[in-house]
Amino acid sequence: MSQENQSLEGRVLEAIEMFRPQLQADGGDMEYVGIDAQNRVHLRLVGACGSCPMAVMTLKMGVERYIKDAVPEITEVVQDQPE
Repeated sequence: MSQENQSLEGRVLEAIEMFRPQLQADGGDMEYVGIDAQNRVHLRLVGACGSCPMAVMTLKMGVERYIKDAVPEITEVVQDQPE
């Protein structure tokens, strides 16, 4: 992994850690999966967030907005389904 990608991932992980308490306050959480070649962050929503009908809105309006503000190189945040 190049130096640039490491700092990108590091900044994304930092943003996730800053946002995480908001999900945990509602009984949910998120798991970081990775960043793909299109600079999309892949996350899994777990706990209460995994089954919540508002999860997609939370992901797009909350998590994605927060991560893209913190790390402008990120193009999108997508939800991966639990395995």
